[in-house]
Amino acid sequence: MKSEPLVVEKGPKREDNTMTQVHKRFTAEQVKILFQGYCQGNLSRPDVEEMLGIGKTRFFALLKTYRQDPDVFSIAYLRSTQGRPSGETENQIKQELLRDKALIDDEELLIHDYNYAALADRLKKQGIQVSTTTVIKRAKALKCYKPKKKGKAHDQEVLTASIGDLIQQNASLHK
Repeated sequence: MKSEPLVVEKGPKREDNTMTQVHKRFTAEQVKILFQGYCQGNLSRPDVEEMLGIGKTRFFALLKTYRQDPDVFSIAYLRSTQGRPSGETENQIKQELLRDKALIDDEELLIHDYNYAALADRLKKQGIQVSTTTVIKRAKALKCYKPKKKGKAHDQEVLTASIGDLIQQNASLHK
């Protein structure tokens, strides 16, 4: 009794010529069959990689989890962080940004710029884990954002008595 050959087409390509995630293109059972074929020697590694549309590193990472327990093998994507901050977190970010804005708008204080990393650290001390990028995005939305000023390119004109003179740009003595 001959078994029929396994036919798996390549996953669909997106417009930007990159492959979508494995868990969106294949079921866990399809990937199990491919790994089973690889482990039995029926399929080569490059063939399985091509069928799944993955590289060597991802292949061996999936193969390792498959070999640990083939019965519970899954390719489901489990997000390790929450997707968006909760409403309470958003309110805390807003409150901190407005607090900083009040400090910056106060003419008597010598604070002129926002420090979003420090704000994110303050939130972290309160038990709110949020990235600096998120804080900056919220600051732009609340008009609590000052873009970084680009400094002038300093043009130093070097004046010497003659060509090849060694000069010292700082105030130290040249020996």
